[in-house]
Amino acid sequence: MSTRLFLFVLVIFSAETFPAPPTNLYWGDLHVHSNRSPDSFAFGNSRLTPDNAYRFAKGETVKANSGENVTLKKPLDFLLVADHAEFVGVFPKLIERDPVFAATGLGKRWIKALDESANLRTIILEWVALISDPNYEQELTAEFRTDVWKENISFADRHNDPGTFTAMIGYEWTAMINGNNLHRVIVYRDNVDKAGQLPPFSALDSQDPEKLWAFLEQYEAKTGGDIMAIPHNGNISNGMMFQLNTVSGEPVSEAWAQTRIKWEPLYEVTQVKGDGEAHPFLSPDDEFADYETWDEDNIGRTVAKKNEMLQYEYGRSALKLGLKVEQELGTNPYEFGLLGSTDSHTTLSTADDDNFYGKFIDSEMTPERMTNKMGGSLWYNWKLAASGYMGIWADENNRTSLFDAMQRKEVYATTGPRIALRFFGSWHFNEQDSEKEIATVGYQKGVPMGSRLIKAPKGGAPRFLISAYKDADGANLDRMQVIKGYLAEDGELKERIYEVAFAGKRKIDDLGKLPPIGNTVDVADASYTNSIGATSLDTLWEDPDFNPKERAFYYVRVLEIPTPRWSAYDVKKFDLIDVNENVPMVTQERVYSSPIWYSPSDL
Repeated sequence: MSTRLFLFVLVIFSAETFPAPPTNLYWGDLHVHSNRSPDSFAFGNSRLTPDNAYRFAKGETVKANSGENVTLKKPLDFLLVADHAEFVGVFPKLIERDPVFAATGLGKRWIKALDESANLRTIILEWVALISDPNYEQELTAEFRTDVWKENISFADRHNDPGTFTAMIGYEWTAMINGNNLHRVIVYRDNVDKAGQLPPFSALDSQDPEKLWAFLEQYEAKTGGDIMAIPHNGNISNGMMFQLNTVSGEPVSEAWAQTRIKWEPLYEVTQVKGDGEAHPFLSPDDEFADYETWDEDNIGRTVAKKNEMLQYEYGRSALKLGLKVEQELGTNPYEFGLLGSTDSHTTLSTADDDNFYGKFIDSEMTPERMTNKMGGSLWYNWKLAASGYMGIWADENNRTSLFDAMQRKEVYATTGPRIALRFFGSWHFNEQDSEKEIATVGYQKGVPMGSRLIKAPKGGAPRFLISAYKDADGANLDRMQVIKGYLAEDGELKERIYEVAFAGKRKIDDLGKLPPIGNTVDVADASYTNSIGATSLDTLWEDPDFNPKERAFYYVRVLEIPTPRWSAYDVKKFDLIDVNENVPMVTQERVYSSPIWYSPSDL
């Protein structure tokens, strides 16, 4: 049985046969760019390589592009330098006059332009035009692309230290149809011997995700390896990320749905370019839906956002759409787990507000970044969210174990804080179970996040054991919520938010709302106190509105108490005045679990 099929069976199988419970929580980032990404290089990051990215993630001090020595406060357990496959490594090779690059048609043209102008402006303008041209034909030879790819993954292999630090292998496929973001991070389970056999499939080969999936199939057939794709930034896709038509305009089919969920079991729900869990237009009763919202336009900044696009862009909405597609076609293409990443283009993976180094080098920690635009022409840097990371429950810190945990979706997203979160579902949990060690009873009697509940007993309702512990170096916890999405018997997609555990002596009102926890933030001092909130929250919760005829999913959202946003730290550090009044100074960080699903077909 293949690894992929084996993991799929585990996800839907009964709790009694679940494998030995993973007891270790690992933190990392699957989406960082170095100077080998053309946009990173073009916007000024000409010096920091994948080597710098891995050293920084492991806790070593690195000199940022600003010249400042920087260190990650708490090292990561794993990292993926996901440089863009399109023209990957080209600009460093151009500067070096690399002979293999110089022998290509593109190399000859760009080296001549560089010799004539002594700067990259003309070349950068052509590069932007080429990646936006759907009819552009690849000029780089397979030899050059393979050589660059092997160089990139050699960095990962040098830093990979199983059991201590995992350097994953991968890249980013950067499709952008009419300026709409369809980007995917490609992640390998494999080492260099397999991953190096084929060069990356880029958007220059095709901007159609179905062609990407075909390449992933080809890779596994050729190498015997394992690979997946992780979509991200649906909030700037202008309705394309989770649309119910193919790129060619055909209605999605069951075969399409099966293929998508096979290759894309996860979704990057939060990162620097905004939070993608929910939107206030789609979830007007959710007071926490408007969090670091980016909803002006698409990644190309070519078309303004329209409300009708939003349902095809946000994680919660996509999870709901998946229920309807499954009802109609038999397969849920959006049965994905949730993760966070930074999408840093500075080579530095930072997601903490008090140690945030932005996206491009003009958003590194300098007095000017609050008034600068990204790359000089994109969005204002103050809009950036200091987000996010990914938590993985796995038995070991190595490529195989982490990839397998991602396949079974036993992962969750954080906007930054390293909150330890457990989430199990069962038909059989009881009050005594809430007093036991949660992982032991969770795996014995239920299923973890990322799984399906099956074999519903007659008259029963799902019960969930949930536990969250604050980041040891961070803020206390405000509340724990269960987000339920369901396909009602009348055919409407609906959602409900349940306050299932919270700090303090607050009371839930008749509308199911919980009063705010309070706010200890001193904006001028960029400080807060843990005089409110809880160090941990846990509960045994049963769905009071369960209808066995309705498809549903459940995921957990845990919020910290209010804390200073990175912008407040900047104001204090640089003694800034006359700051744009629209710049938020307070944030309320959170984590999102991967869901647990229920389907009547599981009866």
